[in-house]
Amino acid sequence: MSVVFERKNSYTIADLLEIMKLLRSEGGCPWDQEQTHESIRRDLIEETYEACEAIDQQDKAALQEELGDVLHQVVFHSQIEKEQGGFGFDNVCDGICKKLLERHPHVFAGCQVKDTQEVLTNWDAIKQKSKGQLTQSDAVKSVPKTFPALMRAQKVQKRAAKTGFNYPSVHGAMEDLESELKELRDAIKNQNQQGCNEELGDVLFSVVNVARLLSLDAEQSLTGAVEKFIRRFEVVEALAKQREISMESCGVTKLKALWEEAKGLTGPGTIAGPRL
Repeated sequence: MSVVFERKNSYTIADLLEIMKLLRSEGGCPWDQEQTHESIRRDLIEETYEACEAIDQQDKAALQEELGDVLHQVVFHSQIEKEQGGFGFDNVCDGICKKLLERHPHVFAGCQVKDTQEVLTNWDAIKQKSKGQLTQSDAVKSVPKTFPALMRAQKVQKRAAKTGFNYPSVHGAMEDLESELKELRDAIKNQNQQGCNEELGDVLFSVVNVARLLSLDAEQSLTGAVEKFIRRFEVVEALAKQREISMESCGVTKLKALWEEAKGLTGPGTIAGPRL
């Protein structure tokens, strides 16, 4: 038995809400009916990353599609919650509208601002007040633990910096990085596995601080480095195959020589990320 739904040339958010309701209803889709907030949590993350990839690739057609998938996830979670007697999609819309009105007093409440920096300062102050964050430590601790580690580190550092806990230039951060690298070398030398783990974390945190003070996004910088590695590795493999060299047995010296050759063939190829 098919669920009755009027086919149209064009649909709106009201249609999406109705489709989601029907999918979850008796006679709808068994899979959709079984889902919970927890079971589709990862889907929300994956769809968001796919939308980000469309932005990075400047693919507007893909972005339109992926934003639809993100919206589907929002509607999905809202329908699940509504069925449980909680909030619905209208409540989600109401909440974000109120938040935008509250955090833009320079647009909706006659507040005067000089520049973008003052807008951001006001935004942070209003946000802290609305979330009941009484101290800067509260603001730092509120950065979600579910963020990718590099992103979370940069957000934590950025919020801490607003208290003055910050270097005046990148040179101080570079000195910290060099100090942490020395401590990691010592831990490696002493074969201290627990120490290596801790010091490696400190090195990564210091690297993120350098990125922040250079107005770079550490997450995007690493993404660019990974893509560059993949491109060069592909060239190395092609060169080895062309010259009948076994990568598994030729040794690190030969592989390094092929890598340097691949670097010359592929160029820098770094990807500049957005500022945080």
